[in-house]
Amino acid sequence: MVRVKEALVITPSEPTPNNVLALSALDSQLFLRFTIEYLLIYSPGPGLDRVSTTARLKAALAKALVPYYPFAGRVRARPDGSGLEVVCRAQGAVFIEASSERYTLHDFQKAPKTVAQWRKLLSLYVTDVLKGSPILVLQLTWLADGAAAVGVGINHCICDGIGSAEFLNYLSDLASRIGADPKPKPVWDRHLLNPNPNSAARANPGLHPEFTRVPDLCGFMNRVTSGLKPTCVVFDERKINALKNACEAGEPSSYTSFEVLAAHVWRSWARALGFPKNQTVKLLFSVNVRRRVKPGLPEGYYGNAFVLGCAQSSAWELGERGVGHGSGLVKRAKERVDSEHVRRVVELVSESRASPDSVGVLILSQWSRLGLERVELGMGMGMPLHVGPICCDRYCLFLPVAGERASVKVMVAVPTAAVDNFHRFLRESNL
Repeated sequence: MVRVKEALVITPSEPTPNNVLALSALDSQLFLRFTIEYLLIYSPGPGLDRVSTTARLKAALAKALVPYYPFAGRVRARPDGSGLEVVCRAQGAVFIEASSERYTLHDFQKAPKTVAQWRKLLSLYVTDVLKGSPILVLQLTWLADGAAAVGVGINHCICDGIGSAEFLNYLSDLASRIGADPKPKPVWDRHLLNPNPNSAARANPGLHPEFTRVPDLCGFMNRVTSGLKPTCVVFDERKINALKNACEAGEPSSYTSFEVLAAHVWRSWARALGFPKNQTVKLLFSVNVRRRVKPGLPEGYYGNAFVLGCAQSSAWELGERGVGHGSGLVKRAKERVDSEHVRRVVELVSESRASPDSVGVLILSQWSRLGLERVELGMGMGMPLHVGPICCDRYCLFLPVAGERASVKVMVAVPTAAVDNFHRFLRESNL
């Protein structure tokens, strides 16, 4: 289905610092020790020279690894066990070129049939990000109709979604540009998100429901992971405005598009899975803290600069009280995140290795505002027509829709037995 033509290590095109860089307390969190995996699909480019296009992309990657030289390093645990660090010796990123005689552009206009159907579009699957594996893997796969798939794997310990999108847009600028190269200003400064050694106050875990365990009344993990089937539904501006109107009974909504859609998807998911009435359910979602901490983080900071917002409810109340109630829970969870909140999270994850539990939880990640839809990669194919994950699993993603900035594509895998109800609840007008 996918045949690898070449796999090689790309090193920085110029000499880079030979050093060891400490990652922050937020970077070192246990639940971030995995690979972010993006899949970008580009339409066929008439008359495209594949050889020169591939060569240009490899050259751009080598250039990008100069200012972003930690991407060419390797992550390891610090010797004292206090967190993680990056060994920067220009070890390099991995570039793979492949082809597929089966996949075409059309295959990516709907959800994959299985969770791992597109796995081979990023052939090097890093299972342990601390065992000397490359931080960055990029695979260019030429499809049967002349379209192209670009799979990207980035160690989450190095950067968050915003940071990874900044890197990919810089790579895109290098690959697309004729003339002078753009000048990025990536900022390391990971010490800014470490605990204050002089602080006498100790964080209270009870103030952070994202880290507390709730009772499991239904064999939760078995219920939400059995027989997963990917789903994909697009919400355009009209549908999102209908959700806002439902919150306020016709009055102008005080809720954002994210708040109402997050609440609607969370509520539909909980109803479709049929949890017991008194099962506590949570929605965990990332909140960017670059401007929430005081002082704000510097422009170009590409490390993990988010904490988890946590909306929480009983399954019964979430279902019965409507989308307005859920939207309020999401809004208040966002509003709780201020500079003091972030300080407490940094202390908790650093000192007690606090990490979110899985019971009752739906995790939501918003990729629709990262700028991934602008990554051209200089292939003469324009911007991607599809942006999504390599594997669609039980973590919910909000994805961009090509050419429709106000629209959001919701992708999540749910148990096969719950798919029909999930779709019905997502589309119903009784909110």
